[in-house]
Amino acid sequence: MNTEHTADADEFALPLSRQANERLHDLIPGGAHTYAKGDDQYPQDLAPVISHGRGAHVWDIEGNRYIEYGSGLRSVSLGHAHPRVTEAVRREIGRGSNFVRPSIVEVEAAERFLATVPTAEMVKFAKNGSDATTAAVRLARAATGRQRVALCADHPFFSVDDWFIGTTPMSAGIPASTNELTVAFPYGDLAATEELLDRHEGEIACLILEAATHTEPPPGYLAGLRDLADRHGCVLIFDEMITGFRWSEAGAQGLYGVVPDLSTFGKALGNGFAVSALAGRRDLMERGGLRHTGERVFLLSTTHGAETHSLAAAMAVQTTYVEEGVTARLHALGERLAAGVREAAAGMGVGEHVVVRGRASNLVFATLDGDGRPSQQYRTLFLRRLLAGGVLAPSFVVSSALDESDIEHTVDVVAQACAVYRKALDAGDPTPWLAGRPVKPVFRRLA
Repeated sequence: MNTEHTADADEFALPLSRQANERLHDLIPGGAHTYAKGDDQYPQDLAPVISHGRGAHVWDIEGNRYIEYGSGLRSVSLGHAHPRVTEAVRREIGRGSNFVRPSIVEVEAAERFLATVPTAEMVKFAKNGSDATTAAVRLARAATGRQRVALCADHPFFSVDDWFIGTTPMSAGIPASTNELTVAFPYGDLAATEELLDRHEGEIACLILEAATHTEPPPGYLAGLRDLADRHGCVLIFDEMITGFRWSEAGAQGLYGVVPDLSTFGKALGNGFAVSALAGRRDLMERGGLRHTGERVFLLSTTHGAETHSLAAAMAVQTTYVEEGVTARLHALGERLAAGVREAAAGMGVGEHVVVRGRASNLVFATLDGDGRPSQQYRTLFLRRLLAGGVLAPSFVVSSALDESDIEHTVDVVAQACAVYRKALDAGDPTPWLAGRPVKPVFRRLA
């Protein structure tokens, strides 16, 4: 499919992807290695299986080309196969990728990271975000001698590990005793957080949250959390998996000027290569090292955590961000896209139903029914029309590889989708436009 052509949504079909999805389910639980990539997140029989990608575009195994948003669950912020990153990776792969002792690349990558995120004093690399956030929680518990973890209830995901997953509807297999050790606080409400800390005085090891998501922090909020953590003796942890690089090269902490005790990075750090980071205060991080006299903390120890090619990718990403002003470009592209989508939705009379939210570099959209409530049915209708128009968009999170023609085409397809959305609202029922079951939320108790 050429992105200049819009297919008839009623005729649009992906028979090869449908067959491949059946094979995936036969061999892989859930049909994907990440629940958010599952075919239940897409209209029935319209979950494309990807062949390859370049820049802001991906091709499915049918040969259809799509403009892609939310690339790699926000990890590919420079675009697929970015030449600067792939060249750095090729160079290191030819030199060997994993040794019995640390590589000099580990020193160089740590120096580069700490120069980019100067609010941190030490860093340790891993392969995924869950390992980093769980290491931060373990370190906070060891440093404070406390067991309870307080997480922000308004943020969707922190880890695949029990301390977090036990709080979701998919808590099967996690002991109730583990769940009891995790408590929650609301984002933006310092009084409620202080009440929680008072109620569990001397029990909470850490406060963990994303500094911002689809809403900006209220004035003084992050500084207030910093003060609460200090007064109650708990560790403040910023999950910067999404905000890292997209908010600023130094993450949300660099943008808002509030320094956490520990922070975790991933996603954009490797532009699709597997690398994450736990960073923070030296006195805390050293508890996982050898230069202290206290009890040792098993912080992070991963066979593949310091693969040289992934660290080379991370260094290339950081250099590209700084030298090419990538964060500013992400914001500019997002602002142009958000304005276009809002104008298209308003023009078709659905401006109060197709709603773009979030920071310009990290846009999501909401699909609301006639009563203004979030609707999986209307989301299905919307996604179906986007896919038929050559736009793969579980979100509107941009990459820097997008250009003006990509944005223009996306807005045109959105306008056509919104015209159908208006018809469904007028009919009072979107079912005739779904052609199958609606998309489903990731976190649900039953399959």
